[in-house]
Amino acid sequence: MTVPKVDLIDGTAMPQLGFGVFQVGNDEAESAVKVALRNGYRSIDTASVYGNEDGVGRALRESELPREELFVTSKVWNSDQGYDDTMRAYEASLSRLGLEYLDLYLIHWPMPGRGLYLETWRALERLKHDGRVRSIGVSNFTVETLRRIVDEADVVPAVNQIELHPYFQQDGMRAFHRDHGIRTEAWAPLGQGHGLLDDPALDRIARVHGRTPAQVALRWHLEIGNVVIPKSVTPSRIAENIDVFGFELAPEDMKTIGEMDKGVRVGPDPATFESD
Repeated sequence: MTVPKVDLIDGTAMPQLGFGVFQVGNDEAESAVKVALRNGYRSIDTASVYGNEDGVGRALRESELPREELFVTSKVWNSDQGYDDTMRAYEASLSRLGLEYLDLYLIHWPMPGRGLYLETWRALERLKHDGRVRSIGVSNFTVETLRRIVDEADVVPAVNQIELHPYFQQDGMRAFHRDHGIRTEAWAPLGQGHGLLDDPALDRIARVHGRTPAQVALRWHLEIGNVVIPKSVTPSRIAENIDVFGFELAPEDMKTIGEMDKGVRVGPDPATFESD
């Protein structure tokens, strides 16, 4: 299975579908990433706060895949924001992963009450300038916090990774991204177990195409241009989630899914989320 790539504003490209390891322990992450790589995933998304960079790194090394075929993302956690702390956090993540560079490094949350995200972004800019990271971006940023970086920093984020699924479609955020050349990456693309995959409308579309509701939801993401990082530790579902390139949704399917938006998050609100 070859996953198509999408271009980023800085001239690099990333697979449009990757593998997430949120809330997966070290050993389980190692085995899950091995399964994912065998099924054709080449983009792996982790973070320092996930506590599984060691396991992810072991899986990457044991795969013996050429480094240039892999796209590895990690994120700086909230307690490490600030220029110097971010630089140290990056080195620690790189060491745990056993890599010489990252393909994408993100600020995990804006933490607007602390006011450190612009200083943190300067550190990411330095890492990119020095060739330690190929692309830099943010996660969970709002229009307000993202606009400040666009207006005041030297480098426009290549990616904003945000909660996005058919029940929470973020049209305004995606429009802002399009206007500034920022790629939208969806976390919780399947609604994180909050009823999306049991929705009768999604089930009807899935039956028409001979697919599962999860495959239909992922296909919807791909067709509206999102990058997606579905997570699973079940081998059959890992394989199912990447098998979404052999069919297309009809215009009426896209219309139906577009009308499923409830505007309700399953995760924290980044405008108010403050946590170490």
